[in-house]
Amino acid sequence: MNSASFRQEKDSLGTLDVPADAWYGIQTCRAIINFPISGRRPDKDFVLAHVRIKRAAAVANQSGDWLDEKLCNAITDACDKILSGEFIEQFVVDRFQAGAGTSHNMNSNEVIANIANVALGGERGSYQPLNPNDHVNMGQSTNDTIPTAIRLAALAKLPRLIEAISIMADEYERLASDEDDSVKSARTHLQDAVPTTVGREFRAYAWTLRRCITRLEETRDPLCQIGLGGSAAGTGLNTSPNYITCVAEQLAQLTGEAIRPAEQLAAQMQSMHDVQHLSSTIRDVTLELIRISNDMRLLASGPRTGLGEIMLPAVQPGSSIMPGKVNPVMFEMLNQVCFQVLGQDAAISAMTQAGQLELNVMMPAMGSALFDAMDWLGNAVTAATERNLKGLKVDRERCQFFLHQSVGLATLLNTKIGYAAAGEIAKESEKTGRPVRDIVAERKLMSKQEFDALVLEAARGISD
Repeated sequence: MNSASFRQEKDSLGTLDVPADAWYGIQTCRAIINFPISGRRPDKDFVLAHVRIKRAAAVANQSGDWLDEKLCNAITDACDKILSGEFIEQFVVDRFQAGAGTSHNMNSNEVIANIANVALGGERGSYQPLNPNDHVNMGQSTNDTIPTAIRLAALAKLPRLIEAISIMADEYERLASDEDDSVKSARTHLQDAVPTTVGREFRAYAWTLRRCITRLEETRDPLCQIGLGGSAAGTGLNTSPNYITCVAEQLAQLTGEAIRPAEQLAAQMQSMHDVQHLSSTIRDVTLELIRISNDMRLLASGPRTGLGEIMLPAVQPGSSIMPGKVNPVMFEMLNQVCFQVLGQDAAISAMTQAGQLELNVMMPAMGSALFDAMDWLGNAVTAATERNLKGLKVDRERCQFFLHQSVGLATLLNTKIGYAAAGEIAKESEKTGRPVRDIVAERKLMSKQEFDALVLEAARGISD
């Protein structure tokens, strides 16, 4: 290779060639060599969260008279460039890396230091006048910056996930309002049951999703309690005066979240309980989405030999061999993503209990699993809503057909003629295949019109 395309840097292990045009340095290069694992670079929200920590720390250190104002300004300017979208490609350490995330911490320190030094008239790799460890990492440790960055990244993603679910809930509510008087047969145990309405069925989905949103929102406050300032092992070693309070205040301003120091800084390095709680809540949302997705697929089954009570928009041909076939692909996709999210939660659960003593070294993979779960689920929900749910149509005639074929309609007669007599009508309907309304009219218990009115009254039921 052309030696001119490299610069040589030195650390405690010796010297190493670093690409001349790289804004990262020797420790990042070592991580690239050591961890060619997934080929996936760090999550962008995580990168930005970590950079915000570096910026906040510089201001806190300058406020405590530990960091020269000129160097502080150089660091904050460099961070602002990254936060505006520049240099993101310079964060290159694989998601599966050194325990606790030391490699990513140094990747951030080196990139920020090199940007700042060049702005001050220096050269990349010289680390003069500004050093990655002494200045960018001042008062910090991987032990407190990485778990804090995971929490901040999760807080950044949470509103997007909530919005996606909220839009889906709103769409179910809109459909429910349109179909409040669309009577259909309910089904329990996958068997015919009493009359209900499409509106009630869909409004229940909306309510459930909104309850999930409430649970997700409740995870925000614990994530705002950070261990930054605990430095190594929660001791606060090598931190400037008032650093813990000041750095939290700076992060609150940068993120718009109620960031504050945890009552026990060491605990926020030992324990990832709040991250696990968020993951568990996402898992619970996912379980509901799987159930609802399966209902959509079942209701859309057919169109001739299944239920076919709803029609989903055709977004692509459904078969390479059967012409004209259309499949519920968006809800199939949503299910696949949901199953992957359940897997991420299982991994997070295992990694949560895998911490030892003062640190959980599984944090890089834990953060990656959480970020994937949040991004994938939000994207999948949005796609299913936009590409399928918003174009959903109800086949009201089909609903009516099944309704009047249902033996469950005999239940409506319980208060009119008694359970035993209603049971006889149900048996006759099941044996002959004749609708309950016809048998009722034939026996002169009530007219078909009266029976239809009874069905509609029962389907509407109590106000939702």
